[in-house]
Amino acid sequence: MWIWGVVILIIIGYSFFAGTPSAPVKGEWNMVEKMIQDGEVKRITVTSDNSALVYLTDQAIEKYRNGADSDLLKNIPQNGEQLTLTFGSVEILDQDVKDAVAKSNVENNPISITYEYEDHSWSNILLNILPWVFIIGIWFFLIRGMRGGGAGGGNIMNVGKARAQVFDKDDNSKKRITFKDVAGLEEAKVEIMEIVDFLRKADKYRELGAKIPKGALLVGPPGTGKTLLAKAVAGEANVPFLSISGSDFVEMFVGVGASRVRDLFEQAKQKSPCIVFIDEIDAIGRARGKNAGFSGNDERENTLNQLLTEMDGFQTNAGVIVLAATNRVDILDKALMRAGRFDRQIDVGLPDVKEREAIFNVHMRNLKLDKSIDRTFLAKQTPGFSGADIANVCNEAALIAARNDKKEISREDFIAAIDRIVGGLEKRNKSMSKAERRATAIHEAGHATVMWLMPECDPVLKVTVIPRGNSLGATWSVPDEERVHVTNTTLSQQLAGMLGGRIAEEVNYGTLGAGALSDLERSTKMTYAMVAFYGMSKKIGPISYYDSTGTRDTFTKPFSEETARSIDDEVRRILEEAYACAREIIEKNNDKINAMADLLLEKETIYAEDIEPILGPSAQSLKAKAEKAKEAEQAKQMQDGHTEQSEFKPTADNKAEQDVEPSEGVTISPEEPQA
Repeated sequence: MWIWGVVILIIIGYSFFAGTPSAPVKGEWNMVEKMIQDGEVKRITVTSDNSALVYLTDQAIEKYRNGADSDLLKNIPQNGEQLTLTFGSVEILDQDVKDAVAKSNVENNPISITYEYEDHSWSNILLNILPWVFIIGIWFFLIRGMRGGGAGGGNIMNVGKARAQVFDKDDNSKKRITFKDVAGLEEAKVEIMEIVDFLRKADKYRELGAKIPKGALLVGPPGTGKTLLAKAVAGEANVPFLSISGSDFVEMFVGVGASRVRDLFEQAKQKSPCIVFIDEIDAIGRARGKNAGFSGNDERENTLNQLLTEMDGFQTNAGVIVLAATNRVDILDKALMRAGRFDRQIDVGLPDVKEREAIFNVHMRNLKLDKSIDRTFLAKQTPGFSGADIANVCNEAALIAARNDKKEISREDFIAAIDRIVGGLEKRNKSMSKAERRATAIHEAGHATVMWLMPECDPVLKVTVIPRGNSLGATWSVPDEERVHVTNTTLSQQLAGMLGGRIAEEVNYGTLGAGALSDLERSTKMTYAMVAFYGMSKKIGPISYYDSTGTRDTFTKPFSEETARSIDDEVRRILEEAYACAREIIEKNNDKINAMADLLLEKETIYAEDIEPILGPSAQSLKAKAEKAKEAEQAKQMQDGHTEQSEFKPTADNKAEQDVEPSEGVTISPEEPQA
């Protein structure tokens, strides 16, 4: 603060004193008359009716400044006017000057009289005053900014204050978000609610010797409701709730981040017991020492060190619970993740079909819907969607209905919204020749045929040749969310389904189109994952080169060149086997593929009920019926043979079978609809 004051004083002092000439000396007529007679006056400028400025010659200025008898004339300015003169009237002054020149003993006396009347109007006065008013205004503005209050203020003295939003139990009671507004996330809500309950009924836990958790970390993909869950905690808790983003600690000034951390916990201790929520904590919680180009004294690391100290350091902050959210838990510092700081790590994953149905119910509260809309159907059509995606679907459906001047939102509007979000904007007017359009139909029919006839592929939902985004057509499938155990057979059949479109074009036209780029890219990535990550290659063996920590250098491979060559050979072999399998199916059913292509060109979009008359029942439905029949038969045998099973004695052979432990399978998240 005092530094700014010194700067302003220097500016004002310089404007007053730096470079300012000496003031002219006030003279009398007798003095001026003698100077005129001696030829020392160069010019007299009349500025008003009774005042004038006297300008001396250079020789006279030098004479009076260096050795004049009068001390008064030693201080005359060297530049500008040297004397000021007051007289009765202009006529008298003019006559007196002429008389003095006549009495002068100097030939060619240099004196002259000019008239420059000064304008003392208000405009000139204001122009002279305004610069000083401006400087004084800036001074007061800076002083006010430096002294202004408020922890969240943007002034210079509050740069080290935490900009946390404080929610009390009595604030915004009508707009509070509670756990009723958070659909799904039942397991996460149980753990979060336990923390809230501890703050409400602390005695119940203390009687058993339990301690309040120091913190909980919400981990999950973007859009799954981590921040919404924290808002619900603020609405449910009867304690103060401080919310801040991780990026709010980042500042260009050194030491500001650590200062804001200290101020945040100081506010929290004053309101104890309370909850502190830090959103996107990875902005300051990134692992230390792993950033190229940054030193150990990096400002972000200083902020993290201060956060570690406040959460569990020498001085413990009793009664302060820290909630944090991130979708990059793999890059967080280990010291931040340990027990005593974040005691719990709560996974907030993508919702399953039942949770998606509940999320649809929440977001449809304020929509004017058609009574025939089935929430369960919509939930099944959106596998892999997060809560934010579902909210976007509901809003997009309302926009589509309004665009078509509908009074209610129908099922078709929701389907169109899902297609819009997943596939992109519909391009019905895209210019395509008949041959290109039929080639696209053959391509999509090839995908659908292979996927329809292979039991491990995802069930086909619909096929379309309407261009969307960068694709000319799409084959939509719905992953089986009940399947969590994925084998190499499942992935191999899915590879065949991805390659079906390219093979159908090759069989029917004898050419290879560039439209299969996305299919080849996805199939190649999946095959590399099978070989290098999942250990599904007998040649490479049960080895995984997957880096779950994300710390491996991109340019460094964890295997030798020989192993890399073997991985490439295995990837080629698996893809060629899937290619041959798909080609065999397409060659046997090529007439049906052409029939499906004709139907696609006629309707543009066909559904599973349109495909079944052409290809018959799907392999997935036949497999499901067989499994249900087998389960019913096993249940009947167990019921009929309950007594025999109770008397069963294991033999050596089946005893050996019982001792074999089941192998651990590979669990992957359901894929998005294929295109």
